[in-house]
Amino acid sequence: MPPTGSDPARMNRKKGDKGFESPRPYKLTHQVVCINNINFQRKSVVGFVELTIFPTVANLNRIKLNSKQCRIYRVRINDLEAAFIYNDPTLEVCHSESKQRNLNYFSNAYAAAVSAVDPDAGNGELCIKVPSELWKHVDELKVLKIHINFSLDQPKGGLHFVVPSVEGSMAERGAHVFSCGYQNSTRFWFPCVDSYSELCTWKLEFTVDAAMVAVSNGDLVETVYTHDMRKKTFHYMLTIPTSASNISLAIGPFEILVDPYMHEVTHFCLPQLLPLLKHTTSYLHEVFEFYEEILTCRYPYSCFKTVFIDEAYVEVAAYASMSIFSTNLLHSAMIIDETPLTRRCLAQSLAQQFFGCFISRMSWSDEWVLKGISGYIYGLWMKKTFGVNEYRHWIKEELDRIVAYELKTGGVLLHPIFGGGKEKDNPASHLHFSIKHPHTLSWEYYTMFQCKAHLVMRLIENRISMEFMLQVFNKLLSLASTASSQKFQSHMWSQMLVSTSGFLKSISNVSGKDIQPLIKQWVDQSGVVKFYGSFAFNRKRNVLELEIKQDYTSPGTQKYVGPLKVTVQELDGSFNHTLQIEENSLKHDIPCHSKSRRNKKKKIPLMNGEEVDMDLSAMDADSPLLWIRIDPDMAVLRKVEFEQADFMWQYQLRYERDVVAQQEAISALEKFPTPASRLALTDILEQEQCFYRVRMSACFCLAKIANSMVSTWTGPPAMKSLFTRMFCCKTCPNIVKTNNFMSFQSYFLQKTMPVAMALLRDVHNLCPKEVLTFILDLIKYNDNRKNKFSDNYYRAEMIDALANSVTPAVSVNNEVRTLDNLNPDVRLILEEITRFLNMEKLLPSYRHTITVSCLRAIRVLQKNGHVPSDPSLFKSYAEYGHFVDIRIAALEAVVDYTKVDRSYEELQWLLNMIQNDPVPYVRHKILNMLTKNPPFTKSMESPLCNEALVDQLWKLMNSGAAHDWRLRCGAVDLYVTLFGLSRPSCLPLPELGLVLNLKEKKAVLNPTIIPEAIAGNQEAAVNPSSHAQLVGFQNPFSSSQDEEEIDMDTVHDSQAFISHHLNMLERPSTPGLSKYRPANSRSALIPQHSAGCDGAPTTKPQWNMELPRKGAGKEQPPLEMSLHAAAAAPLSAFSKEPASSKHSDHHHHHHHEHKKKKKKHKHKHKHKHKRDGREKGRAPPAFPSPAGGRSARSPSLSD
Repeated sequence: MPPTGSDPARMNRKKGDKGFESPRPYKLTHQVVCINNINFQRKSVVGFVELTIFPTVANLNRIKLNSKQCRIYRVRINDLEAAFIYNDPTLEVCHSESKQRNLNYFSNAYAAAVSAVDPDAGNGELCIKVPSELWKHVDELKVLKIHINFSLDQPKGGLHFVVPSVEGSMAERGAHVFSCGYQNSTRFWFPCVDSYSELCTWKLEFTVDAAMVAVSNGDLVETVYTHDMRKKTFHYMLTIPTSASNISLAIGPFEILVDPYMHEVTHFCLPQLLPLLKHTTSYLHEVFEFYEEILTCRYPYSCFKTVFIDEAYVEVAAYASMSIFSTNLLHSAMIIDETPLTRRCLAQSLAQQFFGCFISRMSWSDEWVLKGISGYIYGLWMKKTFGVNEYRHWIKEELDRIVAYELKTGGVLLHPIFGGGKEKDNPASHLHFSIKHPHTLSWEYYTMFQCKAHLVMRLIENRISMEFMLQVFNKLLSLASTASSQKFQSHMWSQMLVSTSGFLKSISNVSGKDIQPLIKQWVDQSGVVKFYGSFAFNRKRNVLELEIKQDYTSPGTQKYVGPLKVTVQELDGSFNHTLQIEENSLKHDIPCHSKSRRNKKKKIPLMNGEEVDMDLSAMDADSPLLWIRIDPDMAVLRKVEFEQADFMWQYQLRYERDVVAQQEAISALEKFPTPASRLALTDILEQEQCFYRVRMSACFCLAKIANSMVSTWTGPPAMKSLFTRMFCCKTCPNIVKTNNFMSFQSYFLQKTMPVAMALLRDVHNLCPKEVLTFILDLIKYNDNRKNKFSDNYYRAEMIDALANSVTPAVSVNNEVRTLDNLNPDVRLILEEITRFLNMEKLLPSYRHTITVSCLRAIRVLQKNGHVPSDPSLFKSYAEYGHFVDIRIAALEAVVDYTKVDRSYEELQWLLNMIQNDPVPYVRHKILNMLTKNPPFTKSMESPLCNEALVDQLWKLMNSGAAHDWRLRCGAVDLYVTLFGLSRPSCLPLPELGLVLNLKEKKAVLNPTIIPEAIAGNQEAAVNPSSHAQLVGFQNPFSSSQDEEEIDMDTVHDSQAFISHHLNMLERPSTPGLSKYRPANSRSALIPQHSAGCDGAPTTKPQWNMELPRKGAGKEQPPLEMSLHAAAAAPLSAFSKEPASSKHSDHHHHHHHEHKKKKKKHKHKHKHKHKRDGREKGRAPPAFPSPAGGRSARSPSLSD
């Protein structure tokens, strides 16, 4: 990119042009990442990075980069030592002294902290000072090479180590490590510019044990063994410009499979899973062919790698030229249910290779384009692979999800545009989080955002046609691939970034159509449309009078003006009408074609050209209408509630050939429990050619109808005779045939019917005895010997059926339930469950589906009062070491128990697990389940709601989850569910102490301007930063600026930016001042304590910049600084104990139990340096700062 600011042609470009304006005063062109030591035992990584940058402005003297949780030892620019400051305000969002517990305040503080280090705004956690010797070199805009040595110890995010605790070497144990995270999280494992818009070429080197394999992006150039043959180094080159956020790594003792159909594709899996890998990936080449064909463009990278790993962060993570999958997606040829799901994951990851990895985005507000295009072409793949029915069913499912979510939360905005940061400009004021950054979003919002993005792409396709749509994608790809091959013209690379305006411009150039209204409606504003429809037939005029109302006042809704398609099926055929929905028109007259001629025995033409005989006796004699559908193509993001007579829904179910219409009819028929509805549903169940998902829904609808008609129902229980006819022996109807799942449609029906039948109830609201016997017989006579497919899912569903048949226990004289006086039916159920659970221990099923169903069934028995309610079984199954699906099912039961029994003990157990569980996905999932099924909510009184719980959750979101964005946002979601946005009701009112705080604030703020002359004086050195802290609340680089001429512009900008955000909110208590301040000399160091995970930044600048001045030699400062860092890192939250040695001791104890010798050696160092420091008259580092909650999680000094 040409230099910003210095190029006049660039300045006067009109807004909305596609040109990319870099927020940075330099252009990154190449980056080397070299990790030369990975220790699985200690979970540590040591390495260096080298960034090649070209300054784009003459007076560049500060370079900001992103880096989190890495310990940085030394920074050199063109081989000269460079001073640097490290500060990460997201480590602790609100200072721990602050008694604020209100979420609005937290969300603003969090958004401000994320902005302060946001690479898209040119910020970063690491600020490097360009040595003065290089200033002339920079003014000539010559290249700079920045070399940074770093290490990472026990990372809490970004890299995940899986080290099974079994015998053998690391490779034999299957130990592996992989990069993970949400959105741009690469800064967690090496220093970089962690922005999707800063592209460069890469050289990646990883040295690992000889038994391990390192998989990374780009082409493997060579593998070199060390002299002793104990280690080898993998060298990767990625010549296509790529953002750091799309760089990834996986290291482990992988088995390697070269794809037999496409030799440039390689698959990796953990030991002994090769046969599963072969089967699972055998399909991938077809996905490649499909995408290349529709995009008329080759796959952009020279190779593709799939890696299947354990304890995955998400099921699918796509990075440049490689994707990381969960190993749980692997399956053999015997598994039916997992196959389509895994294929969908493979197809999804490949779609993101084109849009997301190869083509990146200019800014966060353009994310919707990438997610939309990749989701849209993935939908096209689904349509081709699984057929139109599956595709339309999926679109309907996604539409229902986004509509429900927007109506519940108030809307999802695809293209957020932010004004000058004013509070009233906030486009999403209805949410409890900021949408300015991906890292502040609730995870559920982000998944819904992706869902809405691909649905909107489909709306654009409806408007401009698929042909034009694919041409636009092809144009984007061909521009990008031309740009990517320009090796030395890095300013061309911005063609590889997509922006909303550029995308819309392509659309208008290619199609010549104006889609602005559509974009304004769905992209630039949030909300969905809610239609209510009803009709009357006017016989005199032979017109259909349709009334369509809208609700646009509820949260999450918007007003729709524009075309709306209505399909009317009449006796003469099916007719489409397009209505214009105006501001206030409700009534629409639609002329009808056929005078109702019911006497002529004529076939009725359907939408798809079929002609069918219908029994018209049910319909209204005067009207020719069979059924009416509003917006049948789902061309609006909407919810439709339409009223028509029951016979119309029945006709629609039987004869409409669109699966979405059939689904709608089924859900409508639940309200019409009549023999005619029963007959329509039974007919659908028997129709072989009907879509299997529609038949599955019909089962559940039929059960509901049967329960409503229980007093008038005749014949055997619903579906029983049907099941017997389809799946049981002719001679002995209570014995099921040996399993044969060759027909997948009948397989899905066979495993769904019993589950639905178990929901039937008799007049006494109990499950009919014959249904229970029938299900127990199915289990008893189940025979899978001749089947080529596994029946694990089928058996699991039989247990679900048993659970569905359970009804609440009737207690006689409050007797205690024991196993002796169990209800005989329940005893049978319990025996089956126990038998299944025991069998699972000997012969586990695929993905332990049966254990999962058994655990759910036991919880159902507990809730219905048949067995004593007790969480201990679930807690044992939830322990680390079990298969993840089992753990989640067990945890779900514990969450439910916590709610029903109001158990504080179990809630504590869950919170403890959220903080300490080794698997990030499980921690996220527990928070998610607690949010969905909370033990109490803000509107109810509960014994569980107390101050300790508020503090605990606050600490988790404030500092405890600082290295996992998803976890932190999950904690925020739970907090808002439990306590709401304002101060939790269970907290006492703020005490008088606040007033003193305010006074103290004034006292501290007085000495604002301190001349540089007395910079050596302790007070002076300390106060400016405390002043900055209090005003700015969290200033990225506010440590002792005055003495070390830090670029004050940047400091004040970010400071002003943050204080501007926070001063909007009145806050009674001053963050950062409280009883923790024994001496004023410490006040600066307390608020400034982003220490926790990276060594106290406060100590860093002072050491780092002072020592060179005092002539301490060039090589020393980084070393001393890092020693301090190690000492300052681990403060326990409430320590008021100034004895630093104690803390450093605790720290080392924590990390290096097995390195006792080194420990002693380190201590000597520390104390020596501390003395040095005091002699020089600097403020001693304040150890007892409450930077605390993180001692257990702080990386320690690596060897």
